[in-house]
Amino acid sequence: MENTRLEERFEFRNIRQDEADQAIKIEQICFPPNEACSAEHMRERVSAAPELFLVAADRETGELAGFLNGLATREDSFRDEFFTDVSLYDPEGKNIMLLGLDVLPEYRRQGLATELMSRYVERERKNGRHMLLLTCLDSKVEMYKKMGFTDCGEANSEWGGEKWHEMTCVIK
Repeated sequence: MENTRLEERFEFRNIRQDEADQAIKIEQICFPPNEACSAEHMRERVSAAPELFLVAADRETGELAGFLNGLATREDSFRDEFFTDVSLYDPEGKNIMLLGLDVLPEYRRQGLATELMSRYVERERKNGRHMLLLTCLDSKVEMYKKMGFTDCGEANSEWGGEKWHEMTCVIK
């Protein structure tokens, strides 16, 4: 029932080039400055890999309510360089390094983040991907477990001066 309601309210699709500025603004709202993707890097991601963004556009306003984005790679362990170096993107890669799940505050607690992840997993399964990887703060581990991810313990990440968990979801 909830999926139908979300489908009626939001259009789920790849990001468009002209939506990069919206993605930048949402990222700045959703993450503190030490963790947020820079405007430059977000534009690079949107330009290089729009097919690895999944956005939820509010059908009423036409504006983005949230998005999930990542980069494909042949690597099987997350490293901080994925956040800043779009040249690590390999369109043929079997794994996706998820770089951000962003939902504007006014759209939270409605199932949108879970719906974005569910749709992303299914899309990438159909695209022949093997695994999704992400890093998250301790406070988000349980949320990602509910989305089907396994906590692999402390990540090899110092992004934003924080301690992170690496989490994986095998989708093949």
